[in-house]
Amino acid sequence: MPEISEFFGIHITINYSDHNPPHIHAAYGEYQALIDIQQQVAFKGYLPGKPLKLVLAWCVMHEEELMANWQRVRSGQKPHNIPPLVKG
Repeated sequence: MPEISEFFGIHITINYSDHNPPHIHAAYGEYQALIDIQQQVAFKGYLPGKPLKLVLAWCVMHEEELMANWQRVRSGQKPHNIPPLVKG
């Protein structure tokens, strides 16, 4: 799975042959979760509170880019990197 972003120790990947709904994989240490891009919710797995909140906020900020990447990988193309979340 190609990594499309990394921030605060959270690794975001997207899979070429994944199932619907459109989603990303978020990993933080020993924790992993699948995050629905459009609903901005974890629907499988687990991330602790703060990392989950960071990932969900990042998904809101980059929903269009994430959906474009979902379409790219579904058609066999390489996804684009997406800027990480940074301290403001």
